[in-house]
Amino acid sequence: MSGNKAVKAELLNSKEVFKGKIIDVFHDEISLPDGRSAIREIVKRGSASAVLPVDKDGNIIFVKQYRHPAGECVIEIPAGVLEKGEDPLVCAKRELEEETSYKTEDIKFLTRMYSAIGFCDEQIYIYIAKNLEQGEFNLDDDEFIEVLKYSLEDAMKMVFDGKITDSKTIIAILAYNALTNNNSV
Repeated sequence: MSGNKAVKAELLNSKEVFKGKIIDVFHDEISLPDGRSAIREIVKRGSASAVLPVDKDGNIIFVKQYRHPAGECVIEIPAGVLEKGEDPLVCAKRELEEETSYKTEDIKFLTRMYSAIGFCDEQIYIYIAKNLEQGEFNLDDDEFIEVLKYSLEDAMKMVFDGKITDSKTIIAILAYNALTNNNSV
């Protein structure tokens, strides 16, 4: 293998160029290993939690909602942005009940991912929830969500058929499939 050795860059300067409701954008100047500098555009979003809920029959509970960047309704697992200082587990439990009306104390960490590591700092903590109990919906004013249930087998097929396209949802389904079929690392 050839190539340059990966070396952590030093932040030389950071300038906010856009402040929005959901994201902020920065131009960061970083040092390169050869002494030059480079500009990186960074979308700052903060962290989020997502949860793959599994009902007593083994079905995965999804939410379907309109996502404007995609221009369509998308099937995904419940998720939301962490509030300032909030623990990711607390956020996952909150979003589970808010978006699906289910709650549980049987919730376990699955993995952590970056949603778009090339330009965005958003990390998503993903959990699996079982032994669900009925709670109450508590949707945001601008959320319109349909709750759906699919078997793991159907969800896997939907990933590979391109019917589930959300990255956090795909990762959660594939990880859950590996754990369920004892293919975990």
